Amino acid sequence: MPGMGSYLQTNNSVVVSAFHAALLHQLLFIALVLVVLSLVWNVLRTTQFHRAVAAGAVPAPRVRPVLGAEPLSRRLLRVGFGLLWILDGLLQLQPSMPLGLPPSVLQPSATSSPAWVQHVVAVGVRIWSDHPVQAAAAAVWIQIGIGALLLAAPRGRWSRLAGLAALSWGLVVWVFGEAFGGIFGAGPSWLFGMPGAALFYCVGGALVALPESIWSTPRFGRAMLRLSGAFFIGVAVLQAWPGRGFWQGAHGRGAVGSLTAMARQMAQTPQPGVLSSLVRGFGRFDAAHGWGVNLVVVVVLGAVGVSLCSADRRLLRPAMVLALVLGLADWVLVQDLGFFGGVGTDPNSMIPTALVLVSGYVALVRVPVTESGPEVAVAPDAPASPRPWWDRAAPGYLTRVVAAVAATAVVLVGAVPMAAASVDPNADPILATAADGTPNVVDVPAPPFDLVDQAGRPVTLSSLRGRDVALTFLDPVCTSDCPVIAQEFRDASTLLGASSSRVVFVAVVANPIYRSLSFTDAFDRQEGLVHMRNWLFLTGSVPGLEQVWQRYGVEADVSPAGAMIDHSELAFLIDAGGHTRDVISTVPGNGDAAASSFSVYLADTLERVMHE
Repeated sequence: MPGMGSYLQTNNSVVVSAFHAALLHQLLFIALVLVVLSLVWNVLRTTQFHRAVAAGAVPAPRVRPVLGAEPLSRRLLRVGFGLLWILDGLLQLQPSMPLGLPPSVLQPSATSSPAWVQHVVAVGVRIWSDHPVQAAAAAVWIQIGIGALLLAAPRGRWSRLAGLAALSWGLVVWVFGEAFGGIFGAGPSWLFGMPGAALFYCVGGALVALPESIWSTPRFGRAMLRLSGAFFIGVAVLQAWPGRGFWQGAHGRGAVGSLTAMARQMAQTPQPGVLSSLVRGFGRFDAAHGWGVNLVVVVVLGAVGVSLCSADRRLLRPAMVLALVLGLADWVLVQDLGFFGGVGTDPNSMIPTALVLVSGYVALVRVPVTESGPEVAVAPDAPASPRPWWDRAAPGYLTRVVAAVAATAVVLVGAVPMAAASVDPNADPILATAADGTPNVVDVPAPPFDLVDQAGRPVTLSSLRGRDVALTFLDPVCTSDCPVIAQEFRDASTLLGASSSRVVFVAVVANPIYRSLSFTDAFDRQEGLVHMRNWLFLTGSVPGLEQVWQRYGVEADVSPAGAMIDHSELAFLIDAGGHTRDVISTVPGNGDAAASSFSVYLADTLERVMHE
C-alpha cells in the first residue's frame, strides 16, 4: 500500500502556532518570576533601610570588598558575547526554526564529515526532530538567559558562573549544531567559518570564567595574541594547501572553485537585494581571479599570524587592522552575515573571532588601572557585622544579584524542558496533528459492522459496547504503511498502561483479494500482535467488507499489480457508548519521529475519550 501522507513544511501552521503558544506560556512564567524577584528586592531594600535607621547609619554599610575597575578586555568579552547570545536567542524566534533547523542547518553541517561525526550529530537531529516545539523554545530562553547573565551578573562568582554557562551551552551547539565546526569535514576553511562560531563562544565563556587577577598584567594578553597568531598561521597553511579548490575560480563549463561555489550558494539566500548583489558580484570576481583572491587571503592570514606571534606592539596595530578588514570582507561577501534565510542562528564566526582577537590586544596594551568601582565597601578595618550579607549589601550589588537570579531562571525555563525532551523516546504528538491537520472531532453514532476476528469468532460493534474502540483499516499483505500503523497501535496500547484494558484496538481488512484468516493470522504473527489481548483484526465476505468500507467512507482500490491495495488511512475513535468521537489520519510521517508521535497522540486522545 503506497503511502498517502505529506511531509511537513517548515511553515506548518500547527507547529508554528504551538511554538508561539509555548513561547507565550514560558514568557508569562518568566514574567511571574520577575515580579516575585522584584518583590524580594523591595523587601530586602526595606529591611536594609529600617535596620540602618535603627543603627543610626544611613545608608547601610556595603558588604562587597574593595574592587578595582573591571579590566577593559574582560568587559569587552563579557558584554560583547552577552549581546551576541541575546541576538542568537532572538534569531531562534523565527517561525521556521522548529521544523527547519534539522534539515537546513544540523544535517548539512555534517554531510562532509566522517561517519562518527554524523552519528553524533544524528543524536541532536533526533532530539530536535522528535520535539521541535520544546527544542526551539528552549534554545530561545537558554541563549537569551545566558546573554542576560553575562551582562547583569555581579563580578566574582556570579560572573564566572555566567562564563561557565556560556562555555557549556556553546559546546553543545558546537558539537550537535555545527558538527564540531566542520574541522573533520572535507575542505574546511576559515573563510567558511571553520572551526565554528560556537567554538569562539566557548572561548569567550572560558575567558570570562577565569579569575579576574589573570587580567592584571599584559602577560595574559600576550599569551592570547600568540595563541591567536598560531591559529591564523594554521588556517593560512590550510587555505594555501593545493588540491582543495581554493586556487581556482571558474573557467567555462569546467569545475568551479570552492570559494566561487560558496559565494554563488550564499547569493541564493533570501535577503535584501543589495546584499545578494554584493555576494553575487564577489562570486563573479572570484570566478575570474580565483588564484589571485586566494593568494591575498593566504598572505594576509599568514602576515597577521606572524605579527600576533611576535607580540611586537609596532606590528600588532597594522596586524589587527588587516585581520579586522579581512574578517569584515569575509563576513559580508562570503558568509553573507550569517543570519538571513529564516533559519540563520547566529551572525557566523567573524564577529566572535574579532571579539576574542580585540580582547587579547586590549589586554596587552591596556593594563588595568586600580581604581574603585561602583561596588566600593566600607574600609577594610571596619568591624565585621553579624548581620546577613543581604542586609548589608550595596544597592547596586543587590540589584545585580537579583538580575542574575532572574537570568538563571530564564536559562532553566529552556534547559529543563530540553533535558526532559532529550530522554523522552516518544516524539511530540504535535507532529501527528501537523501531518494532516487538526482531528475531526465529532459525536455521532458509529456505523455498525458484523465481521469475524482473526480466530473466526463473530464480532459486532454492539459486542464491544462498554469499551472504547480505536478502529482502522489495514491490508494484511501490505509491506509499507500498514505494518507501521499496526506498530503504532501496539505502542499506543503500551503507553496507556493499565488503561489499555478499557480499549479495543480493531483493524478491518482493506483488501478484497487477500482477506482470509490465514492472511490476517500471518500479519499478526509478523508484527508481533498475537499476544496483544486487546487487538482484533476483522475480516468477512467481500460484500460485508465493502459495506463497512462504504459506511466509514474508506476507499479501497486494487493496485495494477493486483496485490497491495490503495486505501484511506484513517482511525476512528469510538467511545464506550458506540459514538464516534474523533477521526484522525494514520498516515505514517517521515521516519520514526512521526510514528512515535502518532502513538503518543493516539494514546492521549484515547485517554481524553475515556474520561469525557
